[in-house]
Amino acid sequence: MFAIIETGGKQYRVEKNTVLSIEKLPEQTGDTVNLDRVLLIADGDNINTGKPYIEGAMVTATILDQFRDKKVRVFKMKPKKRYRRLQGHRQFCTRIRIDDIVHQ
Repeated sequence: MFAIIETGGKQYRVEKNTVLSIEKLPEQTGDTVNLDRVLLIADGDNINTGKPYIEGAMVTATILDQFRDKKVRVFKMKPKKRYRRLQGHRQFCTRIRIDDIVHQ
């Protein structure tokens, strides 16, 4: 059984006990979070899709860690004009473990 959820503007394919890194959530480490933006639930041959979300479906997850991702370098350059700009960015992320996929 797996589900496709949406969080932070991205879509993720999740199963039970899946560990993944998503955009930062405001909850603390160890808290349980309910993700209700479920786009699809597949259980063998039984596939349930939403329009756009499935009513009554929810994925529960436990927050394992709050961290910052690797640095991304943004470099802009215009050749022959001596224009160079270097900027770095580190995204705040949350690592979660999927506990259960609930569908009513």
